[in-house]
Amino acid sequence: MSARIEPISGRYVHLEIEGRPYRIYFEEAGSGIPLLCLHTAGAHSSQYRHLMCDDAVTDRFRVIAFDLPWHGKSNPPVGWEGEEYKLTSQFYVAAIAAFSQAMELERPVVMGCSMGGRVVVRLAQEQGASLRGVIGLEGSDSPSPWYDNSWLESPEFLRGDFCAALVSGLVAPQSPDEFRWETLWHYYQGGPEVFKGDMHFYRTDSDYARESSTIDTGHCPVYLMTGEYDYSCTPEDTLRTAERIPGAEAIIMAGMGHFPMSENPAAFRDYILPVLAKIADKD
Repeated sequence: MSARIEPISGRYVHLEIEGRPYRIYFEEAGSGIPLLCLHTAGAHSSQYRHLMCDDAVTDRFRVIAFDLPWHGKSNPPVGWEGEEYKLTSQFYVAAIAAFSQAMELERPVVMGCSMGGRVVVRLAQEQGASLRGVIGLEGSDSPSPWYDNSWLESPEFLRGDFCAALVSGLVAPQSPDEFRWETLWHYYQGGPEVFKGDMHFYRTDSDYARESSTIDTGHCPVYLMTGEYDYSCTPEDTLRTAERIPGAEAIIMAGMGHFPMSENPAAFRDYILPVLAKIADKD
C-alpha cells in the first residue's frame, strides 16, 4: 500500500484573548472563502478532518479549525495549574474573535457543532454584518438539559473514558463503527475536567433565546442542521430556534446523531454541500 499524504496543514499561532497570551493550534486546507469550524465540548479540531480532505469543499473554501485553549494541541494558559477551567460565553466569543483577527479572516463563514453550534447564534446576532453566514450543527439558541446536573461534580469527569461513555449515546446507530470510535476517541483524549468546564457554557451560560429574533439573515444567513437522533440538541430544539430567527433555515438530518461531521462524514457530505453551495453562490 503506497503512502498517502492528506492536504491538511497544522500550525500554531500566538495571540491574546482578553489580555492574556495563548498558544493556539489550528489546521487548514483549501482556498477561497474562509470557513471557520468550531469543535464540540471536550473535543478538538480533528472532528473536521474529513471536511478538509473533500475537494468539493476545499476547491471553494479555505477550511480552518482551531483548538480552543485547554483542548487538543492548544496549551492552557500559563498558571493553569492554579485555576479551574470554566468556559464562559464571553471568553468563547473573545477567543473566536481573537483567532479570526490573528488569521486576518475576511467575512468568514462560521460553522460550529454542539457548543460551537450554540455560540454561532450569538455571533450572528452581534457580528452578523462581518460574517458571510453561520452554520449551527446540532445548534439551538438555549440550553436543553440532557443529563443529571449532579454528575458534573463526580470525580469520574476527570477520566476520558467516562466522558466518552457519556456522549456515546449521542452517536446515531447508523454511523459506521470506524467513525463512531474515532469520534469517541476525541473524548478519551480530553484533559481532566475540560469537558466539565465546557458544560458550564453549554448548560448555564449560553441562553440567547431573547436575542436570536434580532438576527438579520439578510446580512448573515443562518443554517441550523441537526441529526434526528440527537437528544442533547433535539430536532425540536433546532426547529423552535429557527422559528425565532426570521429567515433561518432548519435542516433535520436523517440517520445522524450529535457529531455529523465526524461520526458519519459520507452522510453529512450530502447535507452540507448544498448549504455551502448556497453560501458560495451568494458571494
